[in-house]
Amino acid sequence: MKRRYSFPVHLTGAAVARTGDEMAGPALVLAGFVLTGSAADASLLLAGVTVSSVLGGPVLGPLLDRAERPGRLLAAALALYAAGLTAVLVGLGRLPFALTLAAAALTGLLGPALSGGWTAQLPAVVRDDRLDRANALDAMTFGAAGLAGPALAGGTAEALGAPTAVVLSAALVVLALPAAWALPARTDPTPKSPTRGGRPRPVPSGPAPSGPVPPVPVLSDPAPPVPVPSDPVPPGSAPSVPVPSGPLVGPAAGLAVDLAAGLRAVVRSPALARATLTSVVSCTAQGMLTACLALLGERVLGGAGRGAMLLSCAAVSALAANAVLARFPRAIAPDTLLWTGALLQAAAPAAAVLGHPTVLVAAAFVAGIGEGPQLTALFAVRHREAPERLRSQIFTTGAGLKITGFALGAVVAGPVAARSLTGALLLATGTAVLAALAFFAVPAPRGRAAPA
Repeated sequence: MKRRYSFPVHLTGAAVARTGDEMAGPALVLAGFVLTGSAADASLLLAGVTVSSVLGGPVLGPLLDRAERPGRLLAAALALYAAGLTAVLVGLGRLPFALTLAAAALTGLLGPALSGGWTAQLPAVVRDDRLDRANALDAMTFGAAGLAGPALAGGTAEALGAPTAVVLSAALVVLALPAAWALPARTDPTPKSPTRGGRPRPVPSGPAPSGPVPPVPVLSDPAPPVPVPSDPVPPGSAPSVPVPSGPLVGPAAGLAVDLAAGLRAVVRSPALARATLTSVVSCTAQGMLTACLALLGERVLGGAGRGAMLLSCAAVSALAANAVLARFPRAIAPDTLLWTGALLQAAAPAAAVLGHPTVLVAAAFVAGIGEGPQLTALFAVRHREAPERLRSQIFTTGAGLKITGFALGAVVAGPVAARSLTGALLLATGTAVLAALAFFAVPAPRGRAAPA
């Protein structure tokens, strides 16, 4: 199946869907302001479509992991996401705002499908020896979407109106449906042991033994608990996470078991735990800095709208940095990129405090250099450590936590920035530094050297 599905098709579908997603937020804000006349309602729409992803990610992931054709489920999630955006637009100014906000929150539940849910399918698309490069290229689609999405939203709103921008964002998500639908089916839908990469062990293919056949153990009764070995985990292998493989009592019970197993996999794996914690805290800092952009643009660049241009600067440098990583995917260890990326993101708001236009633009580029490789490193750690049976859940849960962290950071920093822009920038700096410290707060995996 890997040879029948083209990686460029996968990459193009991801880029188009994520561009629609990055376009949706600004487009909803603009449409909300135009159709309701309230800036507060417009910001609530953005919060509604982002915060709820923390609930959608953990549920969507197990469903993808259990599906024999995860691409079909992913395509359905994309279709519902596009339909949700359209429903929000239709409800603005026509229905009570509370109903429209509820529709935005329901739509946000599917947001992790466009990020973690899609990336989790990479091992089924490319060979193992090409996964590092494919991972870097996949991360680049986030940078490209972050660059193109807001620009398309603003340009379309100016030329054709804000509601048209929402329609275009939904249309881009729909355009990615064929690429998602055609994703390869699982070659082995049964649960796999959580070895490195989740690959099943080879089955001997020689002639059957001629002697008496030993009895086959019956698995209908619960097996006795298997003691966990105390030996250290060999370097380069994923930690042993108990994954239930027996019969489940109904689909709902099976989903609950998988959900619990996925959360345990993140908590019990030091590498996954510290990567998740570092990325979520970093995203919180990114949300804080984003909340300051309008004021920075107004006070430093001569116009509030110019603050949005700083996002484009960060996206360009993130793309460039990930392009270098795609060319040299093993130049720096992913674990090292996680905490160094957080420190670079801390330097950006600290430099912005100076209030000089040139320094501010340079700070935006520095932020992108930290964000892009950190995202690539996060994906690499997840691919390396996640058991295959739980891979989608780990990706979507992490994506939901990151999106929610971003939203919470923006909510916290907004009121602070209204009183003291310098205070909000310093808060973002401290939060990014805390992300780097959080990486080292989680002990390094046994048998693996700590990153330099």
